[in-house]
Amino acid sequence: MNRKKEGPARVRSLPGSGEAEDTRLAIHGGAPVRRVPWPTYDKGAVFVHPEDEEAAIRAIRSHLYFRYDHRSQRDTECGRFEEELCRYFGTKHALAVSSGTTALALAIMAAGIPRGSLIACPGFTFVATPSAIVLAGCTPLLVEVDENLHMDIEDLRHRWTPEIKGILVVHMRGFAADMEALTRFAEEMGVPVFEDAVPALGAELKGRKLGTFGLAGAFSTQSDKSLNCGEGGFLATDDSVLFARAVVLSGAYEGRFRRHFPDGEPPIGTDLDLPLLSFRMDEIRAALLRAEMARLPLRLERFHHNYAYVASALSGLSRIAIRQPVEPGAYLGEAFIFRVPGVDAKWFANALCREGVDARNLGSDEDTNVRVFWNWRFMFGDKDAEEIKALLPNTTRYLEQAVDVPLSSSLSPEDCDQLIRAIRKVAAAVAPDRHHTEPARAVLGDDRGYAPAGQGSGHSAKPAAGLADPAPVGQ
Repeated sequence: MNRKKEGPARVRSLPGSGEAEDTRLAIHGGAPVRRVPWPTYDKGAVFVHPEDEEAAIRAIRSHLYFRYDHRSQRDTECGRFEEELCRYFGTKHALAVSSGTTALALAIMAAGIPRGSLIACPGFTFVATPSAIVLAGCTPLLVEVDENLHMDIEDLRHRWTPEIKGILVVHMRGFAADMEALTRFAEEMGVPVFEDAVPALGAELKGRKLGTFGLAGAFSTQSDKSLNCGEGGFLATDDSVLFARAVVLSGAYEGRFRRHFPDGEPPIGTDLDLPLLSFRMDEIRAALLRAEMARLPLRLERFHHNYAYVASALSGLSRIAIRQPVEPGAYLGEAFIFRVPGVDAKWFANALCREGVDARNLGSDEDTNVRVFWNWRFMFGDKDAEEIKALLPNTTRYLEQAVDVPLSSSLSPEDCDQLIRAIRKVAAAVAPDRHHTEPARAVLGDDRGYAPAGQGSGHSAKPAAGLADPAPVGQ
């Protein structure tokens, strides 16, 4: 099928803009692009409607807050929410739990991965990913990411060892990992794939929901996620044995796990062989989430539209390298990440903040950002930050170059235009670097404004040394 290639999007004119606009950066005393707070979840920019609030109030007034009371599974808020999740994701089973982290840990434990096993995961993820592996009694093995911050499969192959018993893929900041290549590699190695779809609830890859490619997918319903109840999460899977074990582990005691199989016998005979971890979701959160499901498609459309508009408008900006998806449209759109090779990314992010846009240099040495692996000190014993960074040199370089801007689904057209203007304004102030050898490019194609992701720029020559006790987490 022929696709019409589009150029950069034309930015809408903002009220009050014109020839007299102050082009000096705000960081240098000029007028900022915007003067109102950038909308983010922690400032209350959440996608909750009156109908959702009423659902939660009805659950509160019922005085039935525990999911395992006198009612059948199909009569509870949790049970109904799980049924809707199964329909939405096209999976056989779904289990509502207390967080995305616990959903990840339950998936690993319920799959029967032996304690002490290595589980491979990318070096760019939220700290909950390695934490869930540790919670499941296993050890994280960190893998490089490529220039687009996707797990580097060649580096995974290079670091492979028989002690690795699973691969935990992360769709980080809403961008799909290359699931076709990763599941093919996992099949070759004879290990399961688990999906950390916590940052990508509702996003798709080639028409298939993220979180449904592996043995099990884990999702979060924390405040900045596509479905929001403050805390919470869920697990999705087609594996009935894994599901039954996860139900027991989550806290379905004294035979209550049987309620999850109303149409037949569960595939495990007893709940006495597994520990009870009390990772359940409550009825109030489930009621709120079930109501939010009705408007989930609208929220996803807004995420996707805003991201595509911003990325297309900035596609011709030579000084920034916009993160590329593995396939056109394979992203949620809740964050806009770009690299600024040859430029001080920390300064660039600070300059954007002064223009009125929340921005963060992911690899800043002045930030305790838990999305970068060298801040996961619980994994590395007494190693200092530079020693830790040396374990994943490519990932370190890309994160130190990266600027991350949160994109709320509540962004208005004016918000998007101001973001575009702010990035252009800051980029225009950056003098060309004659010594820079890596081109700062952002090439977008097809009618949605995206081209396939580029290839990684190399891999470490040998596996990194094992890390310190009590959790030696890398090779």
